[in-house]
Amino acid sequence: MPELKRQLGLLDSTMINVGTIIASAIFIVPSAIALELRASLPSILVWVAGGGVSLLGALSVAELGAAMPKAGGIYVYLREAYGPVWGFLYGWTSGVVINPASIAAIALGFATYLVFGFVLPGGSAANLSPLWSDAPLVRQIASFGVALVAVLWAYDGWIEVTYVGGEVKDPERNLPRSIVLSTLIGAALYCLVTASFAYVLSPAKMAGSSLVASDAAQVTLGHAGAGLVAAAIMIATIGSNNGIVLTAARVPYAMARDGLLPHWLGGVHPRFLTPVPSLAVQGVISIALTLISTEPSWKDSYSRLFTYVVLAEFVFYAMSCGAVLRLRRTAPHLPRPYKTWGYPVTPIVFILFSLWLVFNTAREQPADAAMSAVLILAGLPLYFWRRPSP
Repeated sequence: MPELKRQLGLLDSTMINVGTIIASAIFIVPSAIALELRASLPSILVWVAGGGVSLLGALSVAELGAAMPKAGGIYVYLREAYGPVWGFLYGWTSGVVINPASIAAIALGFATYLVFGFVLPGGSAANLSPLWSDAPLVRQIASFGVALVAVLWAYDGWIEVTYVGGEVKDPERNLPRSIVLSTLIGAALYCLVTASFAYVLSPAKMAGSSLVASDAAQVTLGHAGAGLVAAAIMIATIGSNNGIVLTAARVPYAMARDGLLPHWLGGVHPRFLTPVPSLAVQGVISIALTLISTEPSWKDSYSRLFTYVVLAEFVFYAMSCGAVLRLRRTAPHLPRPYKTWGYPVTPIVFILFSLWLVFNTAREQPADAAMSAVLILAGLPLYFWRRPSP
C-alpha cells in the first residue's frame, strides 16, 4: 500500500502553520472582542495573552512532535501517553468537530467577505479612546476570558504541522522550530493589525462592525481600495482552509491505519500520495456543519462554530501538555531531540490556563459548552464498537 512521503522542510512546515493561523479570524473576531471588552488596550492585550498561551502550548507539544513525528499529531501523543481510548476520543472530536468546524467557519468568513458593503467615515488617534473599561474587575476578567476564546481560535493553526509529522524532513529539528516560529509570527501580526483597526475605527465602531477589516480599509483606502483588501482577505481565507484541509485529514487516516476506523479511510492515492478517502469524508462533514450551524446572523454562526472548536480542542491541548509530564516519567528513554523550554512550569501553566478557560466559558456560554461535551463523549460508543480485540 502507498505510504506518505517525508518531503516538507522547515520553510514548508512553518508556512503551513502560518497559513492556517492567518485565516478569517483576524478579519472578523476583532469585532467580537471589542464588543466584549469595550476598550482599545484590553483589545490588544488579549492578543498578547492569547499569543503567550499559544506559545506555552507550542513549546510543550513541540517536544511530543519531535519525539513522535508521525501522521496524526495529538491522536498519536494521547494514545501513547494515556491509552488508545484517549487517542480515539481526540481523533473522533478532531474528525467530527474541531477540523470540519474550523473549515466551515473559515469558509463562512470567505463567503461573507464576498458580499460586503462599505459605510464608515474617517477616524484618527482619538479613536483609541477609551483605553480601558470602567466595568467591575470581576466582569472584566470574565469578559476577557470570553474574548480569549475568539483569540485562541485565531491562533489555532500552531498545531497543524504536527498532523503531517510523518511528512516532515528532519522532524526532530523542523517540527519544534516551525511551531514556535509560526506562533511568534502570528502574535506579532495580530497585535499590529488589531492596533491599526482601533486607530482607524474605535472600539465602539469595531464592536458594531460585521466586516471590520473592510470597514477599516474603507476609511484609509476608499471604496476601491477596500474592495482590493476584501479580495486579499478571501485569498488568505482560502489559503488557510487549504492548509487545514491538507493537514487535518491525516488524523482519520492514522486512526484507520490503526484499525480504529474503517480500513478504506487509510487509503493513499497511488499517484499524488495523499489520503483521498479521508479528505472526501472531511469535506462532507464540513459541509454538514456549515448547513446545521446556520443562525439568523452569520456572525452568530461563525461564533458558535469557533466556540465548539476552542472548547473541544483545549481539553485535548491540556491533555497533550499533561502527556509531556507523564511521558517524562513513564517513558524516560523516549528519544527527545527537543525538550520543552521551561519544563515543568511551561506545561503546568498551560494546563491551569486551559482549565480556567473551559470553566469560564462553560459559565458564560453554557449551551455551547454542553454541546462540545456531548460531541466529544459521543465518540465513546463508536470506540468500543470499533476497537480491536485484545
